[in-house]
Amino acid sequence: MSNKPTLPKGTRDFGPQQMAKRTYILDTIRTVFQKFGFQPLETPSLENLSVLTGKYGDEGDQLLFKILDNGDFLAKTTHADYEQGVSALLPKIAGKGLRYDLTVPFARYVVMNQHEITFPFKRYQVQPVWRADRPQKGRYREFYQCDADVVGTDSLLCEAEIIRILEEVFGKFGIEKYTINVNHRQILNGLVEAIGAQGKESDLLVAIDKLDKIGKEKVITELQERGFADEAIQKLVPIFDLKGNNSENLSTAQEIVRDSETGQRGITELREVLALAKSLGSDLNHVQFDLTLARGLSYYTGTIFEVKAQEATISSSISGGGRYDNLTGVFGLSGVSGVGISFGVDRIYDVMEDMGLFPEESQIGTQVLLINFDKELQSQVVPVLSQLRERGIRAEMYPEAVKLKKQFSYADKKNIPHALVIGSNELASGEFSLKNLKTGEQHSLPLEAVIERLTSSN
Repeated sequence: MSNKPTLPKGTRDFGPQQMAKRTYILDTIRTVFQKFGFQPLETPSLENLSVLTGKYGDEGDQLLFKILDNGDFLAKTTHADYEQGVSALLPKIAGKGLRYDLTVPFARYVVMNQHEITFPFKRYQVQPVWRADRPQKGRYREFYQCDADVVGTDSLLCEAEIIRILEEVFGKFGIEKYTINVNHRQILNGLVEAIGAQGKESDLLVAIDKLDKIGKEKVITELQERGFADEAIQKLVPIFDLKGNNSENLSTAQEIVRDSETGQRGITELREVLALAKSLGSDLNHVQFDLTLARGLSYYTGTIFEVKAQEATISSSISGGGRYDNLTGVFGLSGVSGVGISFGVDRIYDVMEDMGLFPEESQIGTQVLLINFDKELQSQVVPVLSQLRERGIRAEMYPEAVKLKKQFSYADKKNIPHALVIGSNELASGEFSLKNLKTGEQHSLPLEAVIERLTSSN
């Protein structure tokens, strides 16, 4: 008796219906990326561990999936290696790992191909990544990332275009109620200076980043517990109650960081980003300056983005990104500034499913099923099947001459919207019976009219 097959924990299959919806999401995002001049890039699933380790912090290094070397991988080991433990043994038996994200492989690619790349380099990448994390609801060991980055320029036009990309993507998805929260790392640095908390940046930013989750009072309590003086906390109070429009809130922030040159520079840059986005056609209705947004503390150096859908059971972010100064520095190429955005494909899927936003046509594969009456007729109907496909119609014929009920049931389960009935009478008259399986409507039409109707309904 064979063992029942199972999936590794933290992985999942995507059936045809899920794939149709995921393909719709990814194709939509790809189309927008291409419209804005981004080019596709793919990197290998495997990277050398020397490329991956030390880039994600100690915790990230623990989550790398390592791959055993080919052949007799134990031949290079000694008893002493086993006694010293994993840190001594691992380099001798595993030299490669599965990629943890798309950013580090992208940085490696830029460094290795710096003389062939045209800078500024605009690339997008849609591929799975792997993390040896503890699986739980909404967190998988294998999942897709969908990134776009521009590297090799400091121009704030890039940030403004990211705002337009976000607006266009969510507009195409029909997600109307969402917020693009924006902030600037230098404004946050200015905030730290303004309240005299140098050296406690991380404590401050981790606490204020929780404002929308735990509320003002609990953030103040957390700051007190982290050792911030009451005078410093008092200076922060205005940022907890920003209720105005972007211009008013930026003015409030400018007042708070008035004595910080760094903070003032951040305010100026963010104002310019919003002005450029407006010039590019944004009404900025979805854009909100959020002084408590502090994602990617150790990574981002300029503008920061985070997108949240408002009317959905998923409260976590569905997209995020920002400006960074030294993407390729870890590989010896310094001074390459860039700005990037990442879409959370799984979360977008959940939001769209939750809100019923997938268009019906995104779930249709085959457009028409040719009914199979008997083997004799089959040879005369198959050329029609071929003609439909040559004209770009997604068509299939039921492979066996079984009862009609079974053939129609097949079409129903596969969400095929039309059936084409070609019996001996239809072949004699040259008019075929096209049935709309959703409405029950039926028309006798010559082949050219059938093709026209199927093309227009696609």
